[in-house]
Amino acid sequence: MDYEHYFAKRIADLKSEGRYRVFADLERQCGRFPVALNHRDDGVHEVVVWCSNDYLGMGQHPEVLAAAKEAVDRCGAGAGGTRNISGTNHYHVLLEQEIADWNAKESALLFTSGYVANQTTLSTLGATIPGCVIFSDELNHNSMIEGIRHSRAAKHVFRHNDPESLAEALSAYPKETPKLVAFESVYSMDGDIAPIKEMCDVAEAHNAMTFIDEVHAAGMYGAEGSGVAERDGQRDRLTIIQATLAKAIGVVGGYIAGSKSMVDYVRSFGPGFIFSSSLPPMVAAAARASIQVLRRTPEIRTRHQERAATCKARLKAQGIPVMDSVSHIVPVMVGNAALCKQASDLLLKKHHIYVQPINYPTVPVGTERLRITPTPLHTDEMMDHLVKSVVAVWDELDLHKIHVKAAE
Repeated sequence: MDYEHYFAKRIADLKSEGRYRVFADLERQCGRFPVALNHRDDGVHEVVVWCSNDYLGMGQHPEVLAAAKEAVDRCGAGAGGTRNISGTNHYHVLLEQEIADWNAKESALLFTSGYVANQTTLSTLGATIPGCVIFSDELNHNSMIEGIRHSRAAKHVFRHNDPESLAEALSAYPKETPKLVAFESVYSMDGDIAPIKEMCDVAEAHNAMTFIDEVHAAGMYGAEGSGVAERDGQRDRLTIIQATLAKAIGVVGGYIAGSKSMVDYVRSFGPGFIFSSSLPPMVAAAARASIQVLRRTPEIRTRHQERAATCKARLKAQGIPVMDSVSHIVPVMVGNAALCKQASDLLLKKHHIYVQPINYPTVPVGTERLRITPTPLHTDEMMDHLVKSVVAVWDELDLHKIHVKAAE
């Protein structure tokens, strides 16, 4: 086999399909978020970022930065290894205590990312609980799918956000069969939210554990911001709450929270935890500071929701096809991979707005979109510019025609 030819051919195929991913060379400007510098062949340009998962701008919050600096001065840059050997730092212990309390759970466990938290926890539970069957929402994140796949447990995929479909799948097994129902709270591509109460009702009726991914909700929903489960009063009914420190918390890492015995079980048997080097102490300190700020300042979440709602309303008023979304996500349908990439390129190079195109395999073919994420730090002037620029790009590429044809 000519390996180099094979690699080059597959990349060429991606480019011809309009699905080749190009990373924008961005330099975040501390204290100026969401403004960034875009390094391009024609020089360095100031741009406004409209697709960051740093949903609340906490990655540059003064208290978060101060905590990171204090920790790096005390402990240095790295943790020293895996948690089992020499990598458990006091900042890890403090952060796990903070996360457990934040989620109203007995215990919590840190991972190097939300992806690793999902993959490790689901694969470990599915592989080590005898006869366990996992029930997964059809739109679950890749990290959940990979965790379930690697567990080699029996699995069933139920219709998205459909408790009746879940109940039907669970009914095929007796109550004594170990079961785990895995779903997300906020689905980040469409912006819809799971009916957590109804999911828990069904799971409890069939003696199933529940695993919720709050990655796109932690920090942004509930009185103290721990997620949609807090907002909906369902945290005590969920066996495992998983989320990330890399989005609204503004740093990096992931976690699970639950009972002391369940968390200790994953800690003791999960390869993705056991064999991974731990987060740097400065990261743990920064994440803890961020959570503490978010717990005491609900006004950040109020401002965030207002910005998202305003953005949706203003784009819709200009005829831009904003998909229905009950969350902070603002998905704008394009429906063609090549045109989605062109729209993104025009916004960046002509209007100095950065919105990354979302193409397959992140979303199904034919549903390519721009995914806009307003933050509390996007001003009215920035939003004026965004709306005018999106309208100009839609007109330049004649994107309205796509949706007229789709409607017909």
